[in-house]
Amino acid sequence: MRFYELSEYFSKLESTTKRLEMFDILSEAFSKSSGDEIAKVVYLMEGELLPAFFGVQFGVADKMVEKAIAEAYGPDTKKVESEYKKLGDLGKVAENENKNGSGSSLTVSEVYNELFSITKISGEGSVEAKITALSNIFKKASKLESRYIARFVLGRLRLGVGEATIMEALSKAKTGKREFKKELEKAFNFCSDLGYVAEVFYKNGEESIKRFKVQVMRPIRPALAERLSSAKEIIEKLGKCALDQKFDGFRAQVHKKGSEVKVFSRNLEDITNFMPEIVAEIRKIKHDRIIFDSESLTYDEDTNTLYPFQITIQRKRKHNVLETSEKYPLRLFVFDIMLLDDESLVDKPYIERRKIIEKLFPEDAIISRSKIIITDSEKEFEKFFDDTVSSGLEGVVAKRLDGHYAAGARNFNWIKIKRSYKSRLNDTIDLVILGYFKGRGARADLGIGAVLAGVYDDKDDSFKTISKVGSGFSEEQFRSLKKMLDDIKVDHKPARVDSIMVPDIWAEPKYVITVKADEITRSPMHTAGMENEVGYALRFPRAVSFIREDKNANDANTVKEIEEMFKEQKNLKVS
Repeated sequence: MRFYELSEYFSKLESTTKRLEMFDILSEAFSKSSGDEIAKVVYLMEGELLPAFFGVQFGVADKMVEKAIAEAYGPDTKKVESEYKKLGDLGKVAENENKNGSGSSLTVSEVYNELFSITKISGEGSVEAKITALSNIFKKASKLESRYIARFVLGRLRLGVGEATIMEALSKAKTGKREFKKELEKAFNFCSDLGYVAEVFYKNGEESIKRFKVQVMRPIRPALAERLSSAKEIIEKLGKCALDQKFDGFRAQVHKKGSEVKVFSRNLEDITNFMPEIVAEIRKIKHDRIIFDSESLTYDEDTNTLYPFQITIQRKRKHNVLETSEKYPLRLFVFDIMLLDDESLVDKPYIERRKIIEKLFPEDAIISRSKIIITDSEKEFEKFFDDTVSSGLEGVVAKRLDGHYAAGARNFNWIKIKRSYKSRLNDTIDLVILGYFKGRGARADLGIGAVLAGVYDDKDDSFKTISKVGSGFSEEQFRSLKKMLDDIKVDHKPARVDSIMVPDIWAEPKYVITVKADEITRSPMHTAGMENEVGYALRFPRAVSFIREDKNANDANTVKEIEEMFKEQKNLKVS
């Protein structure tokens, strides 16, 4: 496929606010892609060269793109800067300055490979080398192509394409039907690399996707828990089950292949460099290949007391890692295992996976197994819950004994229950920011006064609004938030957003915040769970975290969870 054709599809996607139209555009683009280029087409549609866990970055700033445009098309840098200030989009600046109006002969693979080569430039003189390399791409590109090349290298492609829609479109393009999306999704959940899945699908067919297995060094999308409000409900649902401790740390999925070790966060970010002492311990594991799921917490070495999340999260720093690790050492608590040597364990019953964990990991070490009990007694359940909470942990996760590891799914194989609740809503809710309202009155100088926030609806891969949030942020946080949202603002409602409210500035659904609210109410102003023109809303919401770096937009609470919380909020308690 020529890159000009792909750019035309980008333009069509950019101009629509309707998900069905987006699906049709994607299906057509994928149907014209070959097996050798489909991975690159998918990556480019997602606005990336490779999934984030590969750590591939351009390292290109606005000023560098300005210079590349000037070098490619002739105007001096000051003119480019002036046009950028007027238009606010270097993609449009590049398009306006480029005099090559017709489509170029560049292929998708050629553009992708040249862009990828920029990421490999480093060391002394790398800034100028990157500018020259980007300028050379601009010189070969047409007007439309230059628009999207500039946006892409700056991370501002913003087509609003969701993973679920891409998989559905791939299914339609290759099989003529949407139904194969389920198999593609399972493969994606096993490797978190949609381009790779698409390439396997196109080159090797449907059976290769049906046989798809987990692989070391390709992170598995984490299994997630449903929620219920009492021991009685959980035992009625699961019968005899395992009760596992729920830790207040950050998720750590560990991969080991020989001496090579990778650790991935909940949102599949590579966090290996943040935990050198843990990596050293992992290398001591005798098995050549292993993937396991764990929770990472900092602790006091003198008292062996676990620290809360606010302290643990300080370990995720790029600088002074060794100093921070000495001050706040880490422990890993292993609660599941997905691969051992060459055997995938994801389809094994939980109780079998747990037996393997107990053979491999001790109870009290740097890498420990979590503590569990197996019971069908409400009394034993409540005692274990109380003991767990009194020790400073969040609660427990009840696990179906014959349940498999449901990668990327939230179901009743795992059911979480946190600290006791009374008559009001005391659980926190993770919301994705969809835009912001400009500051007024005392916040006029800040330029932002509240954010429009929503939850994820997995039924149609969309985001539904549930609240305006204006409390809980400091002035410094508001200023930072405005800058972050301005960097991802869009000039119309994103295609995946369902909203009645219209903020002053729309933003690409990207950032997640955690809020608390007095209760969930019904409102005609919000679209979450809307029926008969009435949806769900949060009463008196306030932010209790800034940005959840460990979560992506799709990790926000779901409409289904909000519906369940609404029903339970008046009687949430353990017994």
